[in-house]
Amino acid sequence: MFFQLSAQETLSSAQWQEDLRFIQNTIHEDYSFLFVKTTKEDFNTEVETLYKDIPNLQEHEIIVGISRLVSLFKYGHTYVSFHQKPFEFSQFPFNLYEFNDGIYIQGTHKNYPEAVGAKVIAVEGKPISEVLKAIEPTVEVENTQYFKAYGINNIRYPAVLHAQKITKTLQNEVTLTLEKNDKVFTQSFTALAKGENVPTHRGYVHQNENWLDARDSSTTPLYLQHLDKVYFSTYLAKEKAMYVRHSRIRDEAEESTKDFYARVFNEIETNDTEKLIIDLRLNGGGNNYLNKDVIKGLIKAEKINKIGKLFVIIGKRTFSACQNLVNEIDNYTNVIFVGEPTAENVNFWGDNRPVTLPNSGINISLSYLWWQDKPAMENADWIAPSIPVTMSFNEYASNQDPVLDAALTFDVPDFKPKPMDYIVSLYLSGQTQKLAEELPKMIQDPLYAFCDFETGLLRVGNILLQSGRTPQIQASIQVFSMILQLFPNSANAYKYQGEAYIALQDNDKATEALKKAISLDSRGDIGKTAKEILFQITN
Repeated sequence: MFFQLSAQETLSSAQWQEDLRFIQNTIHEDYSFLFVKTTKEDFNTEVETLYKDIPNLQEHEIIVGISRLVSLFKYGHTYVSFHQKPFEFSQFPFNLYEFNDGIYIQGTHKNYPEAVGAKVIAVEGKPISEVLKAIEPTVEVENTQYFKAYGINNIRYPAVLHAQKITKTLQNEVTLTLEKNDKVFTQSFTALAKGENVPTHRGYVHQNENWLDARDSSTTPLYLQHLDKVYFSTYLAKEKAMYVRHSRIRDEAEESTKDFYARVFNEIETNDTEKLIIDLRLNGGGNNYLNKDVIKGLIKAEKINKIGKLFVIIGKRTFSACQNLVNEIDNYTNVIFVGEPTAENVNFWGDNRPVTLPNSGINISLSYLWWQDKPAMENADWIAPSIPVTMSFNEYASNQDPVLDAALTFDVPDFKPKPMDYIVSLYLSGQTQKLAEELPKMIQDPLYAFCDFETGLLRVGNILLQSGRTPQIQASIQVFSMILQLFPNSANAYKYQGEAYIALQDNDKATEALKKAISLDSRGDIGKTAKEILFQITN
């Protein structure tokens, strides 16, 4: 077994089981607040399954099993690292990246020149979709964007592939089925020596004497320039735009975050600047106490803090303290977000501390601080862009940047970057006729395809319903009825409508609405809940 510890005795099954009980007890006693996306019962069930399996597992399978267990909490700061000495896992020498047309080998060791830039079709003969599904439980998947950015490269660990049954044995070679230049072929990769890592920076392998990048290196797009710097800015005279790329939330030694943005805002005032574009797509976080000066500067920048002038690029690597920055920009400025959704929940458990297992010495990282920048009712899987733009592999390889282009060229008068806020304002101000005219048009307008109007309206109706006051409950029924006019197959709207009628003691109408919800979602959770509610009022 090439992961066998050197200069250390192999732990017994009983010792690993003792470590597992330590994890279980520690989480229940000190971190029970993490039971948000999973239940104590499901967690305990997984613990018992792993406990029973340990005598029949190899060391790496146990470690991956612990990772699966910790990943149940689905918070990106709560995880088990596979890079802990002396247990660190070997890696295959490639870097995967998910573009809008598939998963590609973005970078690889120079020994595999044919593979760089190839689309991944299968791993060990198994379709890539099946492999991704198999490895996902080993990743602390905060949301699907997090998995795309930070999770898919668990494929390059031989230990994970074996533990998740992609390979039959622990092996230091893997064969990928690839497609490149309209040809399908296989390529076998040999694992790097233990302790040697794939040299990624901001999610990419960059060209050097030993590693290959699929991107044409003759030129470099702005978002990949000066990656040795935390932030840099440049004035784009042709577009009359100031571009800032900010890739970590920390200070540079030469220029603090406060001083950097003070200089940027000064240049905006002195130049003929019509747009400010802040690029946060590669920003994985840092010290969110540094966000304050950025927000203060944006609020004061009257020249640029207007809809259509302030753009922030976000993406699947936007995470942690940068999520806090995105939240605050959203709260306090007239921003338009461009790109892809972020990798972090809007409100989240962050800031972890290591908990050391008594026998193996492995550290598990457990979050202990709750970060809440928005009301609980506004919590969501992520911050989504108002201008959704993704990138294809060919655009990456040829140094195009459709995301920045979208921000630079966007010019839509009277654009509503927060359409639900606009709809709610019409409702609250009693402009019912305008609401009736505007809402259907916005739902059909491709410009607002990014907005989940149904979910947004359901949230409004549910807030009214949960107030418990008769006038608000009656208003919630109006909202649910409006939803059903626009989305006639909304099982949730019927379910909530049924609950509202129950609150008004109109069980006949409640029964009618609940039955409709059940018929629309007979096998789903909504239908199941509707059945339970219906049973309560009819028995």
